[in-house]
Amino acid sequence: MTKTIQMTIEEPLLEQVDATSSQLGLSRSAFVRQALRDALEQVRVAELERQHAAGYTRHPVEPGEFDVWQAEQAWGDA
Repeated sequence: MTKTIQMTIEEPLLEQVDATSSQLGLSRSAFVRQALRDALEQVRVAELERQHAAGYTRHPVEPGEFDVWQAEQAWGDA
């Protein structure tokens, strides 16, 4: 289901949106929808990263915890 919304946007930003959406062959609405999806994904990833860091703060890596995997690493021929 799609809803029509009204929003306020600064003229210079609107001009950039229109120019960019035109270059990409998208309608203004399609461009804004994708920009909103991208912004929501960035927020989701940032939250996952925050949770990941908090987990390591609560349960830090112990010395030697990953040593068993040292021999399994393959770094290529570089």
